[in-house]
Amino acid sequence: MKLKRRRKLITYLNILDQPIRFNPFVFSRTFLLWAILGLLGGIIAGVYWIGLEFLTHTLAIFEGWKVIPVMATCGFLAGLIIHFIGDPGEIHLIVDNIRFNKGKLDPKNNPSMILSSLLCIASGGSLGPEAPLVQVIGSTGTWLGRLFRMKGEELRSMSIAGMASGFTSMFGAPLGGSLFSLEILHHKNSVTYYKAIMPALVASSISYVVFALLIHIGLGTLWKLPTYEYSGVFDYGLPFLFAIAATAVGWLFIYCTKFFNYLFKKRPIPIYIKTLIGGILLGAISYYLPITRYFSHYKINELLAGDFTLYFLILVLIFKILAISITVTSGWKGGFIIPLFFVGATLGLIIHQLFPTVNLSLAVVCCMAAINVCVTQTPMSTTIILATLTGFGYFIPILFASLTGYFLAPRIPFIGSQSEIENSL
Repeated sequence: MKLKRRRKLITYLNILDQPIRFNPFVFSRTFLLWAILGLLGGIIAGVYWIGLEFLTHTLAIFEGWKVIPVMATCGFLAGLIIHFIGDPGEIHLIVDNIRFNKGKLDPKNNPSMILSSLLCIASGGSLGPEAPLVQVIGSTGTWLGRLFRMKGEELRSMSIAGMASGFTSMFGAPLGGSLFSLEILHHKNSVTYYKAIMPALVASSISYVVFALLIHIGLGTLWKLPTYEYSGVFDYGLPFLFAIAATAVGWLFIYCTKFFNYLFKKRPIPIYIKTLIGGILLGAISYYLPITRYFSHYKINELLAGDFTLYFLILVLIFKILAISITVTSGWKGGFIIPLFFVGATLGLIIHQLFPTVNLSLAVVCCMAAINVCVTQTPMSTTIILATLTGFGYFIPILFASLTGYFLAPRIPFIGSQSEIENSL
């Protein structure tokens, strides 16, 4: 009976997908599929976020030394979920599937990704929900495309549109999220993905509206930077200097992650032991420096509004890098983009304290851009996303910093799947 209904639905869609006679508009019925994907993506993101907020507030009652056993326990439980249900993989697996698996993202590991990432993020891991949402909504795009017998670039575009919806739900920037989903797939043939830009824009726009309505957020900036005022011609050159400093920190993060990756892989141990060890280490860092706990979605405003000493900011910079590296390499699930923005904001504050005449907003936003681009190689989307999230209305300094971070990044990317030469990470 179900098979019969499915055949009827597919037949109906095939009829709908025929060219519309006398239609004077660009609008076509394929748009409906993109809209449906955006609707599903927004619902998935909204439900996930509501569950994450509930679990985060539940675990937040444990403070002080109690964060260590709480994070250790959550890490151990997440490891058991991955061990028994399946390993959903990391961002490089998503990139590989889009490039080499005909654009298909397998939804079979979504339960493992959802459950393990909720535990890891809510307990205080230094990774955010953007990667789980990209995997889950991206695979929803694959499922929807296969349901209606899409193949080739059409199916790949549906998967990419789902990824864009996942990014946009977190960043609140449909254009930036769409470009990010394309740039993260960067390799020598990435120009072939241009067909996915319109599906990505439509799906991500609708997804964000649905997500915003579900969790009751309005339009506006997320991170509150002081108002920027042009101070002279040096404002054109300073972004390059800020970006060089941020790119150096990006290299530090990359090699720190390689070091912990080597330690965790030196001896083969069960995943639940790795996540347990990661939880203990992350709990200890969070106990001594509470501001480094969580993925920093809200902590950036706390950082910008605080009156911290230079010594404290340097400690935060170092231990946040350690926290992200441990979270990435010990099997904890999540995305590292927003945590990297936090590191960039911390570096911008350090530079401002060392050189008080430097404009704080300019230093912060340029450092945030450069370090993220150094690691993810996404200069265009990072520029748009940061301008949206910070309200910094001048694209040129952010773009200069992003391009500097891109061209000074390691030749072999942090996300190994972005290169024809596979990285060990």
